Amino acid sequence: MHRFYITPENWNADALILRESEVHHARDVLRLEPGERVVVFNGRGHEVTAEITKVAREEIQLRKLHEVRVPPLRCQITLAQAIPKWKNMDLIVQKAVELGAAEIAPIISDRTIVHLQLKEAVQKQAKWQQVAIEAAKQCGQNWLPAVQMPRKLKEFFATVEAGVSPASNPGMRPTQLPLQHADPELRLIGSLQSDAVHLKTVLAEYERENQGGRPTNVLMCIGPEGDFTPAELNLARSHGCRPITLGPIILRVETAAIYCLSVLSYELLAEP
Repeated sequence: MHRFYITPENWNADALILRESEVHHARDVLRLEPGERVVVFNGRGHEVTAEITKVAREEIQLRKLHEVRVPPLRCQITLAQAIPKWKNMDLIVQKAVELGAAEIAPIISDRTIVHLQLKEAVQKQAKWQQVAIEAAKQCGQNWLPAVQMPRKLKEFFATVEAGVSPASNPGMRPTQLPLQHADPELRLIGSLQSDAVHLKTVLAEYERENQGGRPTNVLMCIGPEGDFTPAELNLARSHGCRPITLGPIILRVETAAIYCLSVLSYELLAEP
């Protein structure tokens, strides 16, 4: 069945209504009619199988048939991704959703080719949040990652240390509420430096130091083309990030993000 997104503030399981772009998708693209069944979710673990009862120009009304509550993934992974050139950030956001990331923080690093003014940053955030919504609809993810406002690495770490929710950003709408913010138990940063260690080594050390326990909140930082600058790497280290190597082959930015999230998903999201 086709899946549709209803924002948390508009979610009412007993009176479900599709609006705006979801109406266009259902009525004009898929040409759904009354009597057909769809699945709707609110990005916070609620999913409902529903029947279309009325199709109008501005909205589509639904009748609840079956409701389920999906618990969040056992580990909340935040991807702090330096914004790459061209449209590669769209791909990274899409794959991050598919691989179970809980939040995505676009980073404007010293070597980031893309330079954004405030208005452009707000527009990019909204665009990437929509990419995340479409990915969640397609892959069956019922917990929608929040895409933060693009910011400098120093500003990002300031919000992490202060425990500031991304929803406090002026560019984030109420439809993009993040998960409960928690201090990352494990902080990682991809690095080409000689002191970087393998990700499997870091995970094994964590498990050994915590009597077999696994982290429930992880921060993964991925740099831009050419890697983070030495100053940025030192900044990350000062905030507790462990430099990790991704192997002997230098990966493209989007490949590095997918690689790290794939390993973390395999190691931390599955039940022990």
